[in-house]
Amino acid sequence: MKGTTMNGRAMNPLRNDCFALPPGVNWTPVDEALERLRSRLHPVVGVEQSVPLSQVNGRILASDVHAPRAHPPSDNSAVDGYAFAGPLTDAPCTLPLVDGRSAAGDPYRELVPEGHAIRILTGAVIPAGTDTVVLEEDCDVIDGHLHLNGTLKAGANARKAGEDIQAQDRILTAGTRLTPTQISVLASVGIESVDVYQRLRVGVLSTGDEVKPVGSAVTDWQIYDANRPMLSALVARLGYELVDLGHVLDRAGDVKAALERGAEQCDLILTSGGISAGDEDHVSKTLKAHGEISNWRIAIKPGRPLALAMFQGTPIVGLPGNPVAAWVCALRFGAPAMALLAGGEWFVPQGYAMPANFSKNKKPGRSEMLRARVRDGQVEAFGSEGSGRVTGLAWSEGLVELDESAQQIEPGTPVRFIPYGSFGL
Repeated sequence: MKGTTMNGRAMNPLRNDCFALPPGVNWTPVDEALERLRSRLHPVVGVEQSVPLSQVNGRILASDVHAPRAHPPSDNSAVDGYAFAGPLTDAPCTLPLVDGRSAAGDPYRELVPEGHAIRILTGAVIPAGTDTVVLEEDCDVIDGHLHLNGTLKAGANARKAGEDIQAQDRILTAGTRLTPTQISVLASVGIESVDVYQRLRVGVLSTGDEVKPVGSAVTDWQIYDANRPMLSALVARLGYELVDLGHVLDRAGDVKAALERGAEQCDLILTSGGISAGDEDHVSKTLKAHGEISNWRIAIKPGRPLALAMFQGTPIVGLPGNPVAAWVCALRFGAPAMALLAGGEWFVPQGYAMPANFSKNKKPGRSEMLRARVRDGQVEAFGSEGSGRVTGLAWSEGLVELDESAQQIEPGTPVRFIPYGSFGL
């Protein structure tokens, strides 16, 4: 049961009516739909404590992290050269060198006398009595003396202790998805392990009599299931735990049984197909009969029907059956929703204004998402907008998002291009 600990997972339930729309709502603009969705979700997974850095790549931080020490921990040299007490004036200067040197991992431990200099290597601790480093190619050493000629401000070529991170600084915040670069920050201050959210378990279910799993025998009126492999790969790529719920026929009992399995095993279920109001749309019928469902009529093309439901305490995102519409809705609505449920931050995908290399007369009323890619600094759109044209998915590198207004796009017109990387791919 949601809200308890199951298989070691502490779960925080959503309300059964969290997706209900206000009375009278019909068409919902994309931005409004996204904001409504964001406001109704919260993390539903428990926390794993003290997970080693070697195991946290792609995981989501469950608590803020503070630095136990400064980085760098001491003043050190940014170059190979010679350390002395600065500054250096325009007048020629000669300083005697002390015996020894300061190297990374082998610092000079004595005080450098006033008016003296010392050999120092990149990364080495700046010895006491010095604060400035001159590049070795900018000076001469003759008979144990350093000859300088030029201007150098005090502190030149020296990194100050804590200039990157001060001890007790908050270096990462809860909700951050850890990447290799962020793991480097953790390691740089000696953090061995962190608390992370458990991986969101996402079930993927396909439905339809006309749909057959890849590898099955098909007739000429049946199609192979492109959605389940596509959505499964999306879930895995985003760093969540995939639960393959398979494919079921348009039978009320089969659909209900699959959803029951998913509710037991998953924190979220993605379905494709069967969410409209037709005779064989058994996903929506089952959810109406045994759960809570709200069909959000979103002003978007492709993909305006989006079913958001609760079934036995588990949220369900019902995606359209056409692959392009399923892909667009999974990215635009599913990806930020999954991030928030998983303990991460709701994100708005970063888009870039770029000149179009296509023409389009867009009608008002709905946002449109075009499969697109960038070539030579311009955005190309796939030749067909049909939501069953899966070749356009492989061809594309992102989406062009056109808002609800009427627009006349010509070559050179700025458009908003959202690369797939902005969705975490």
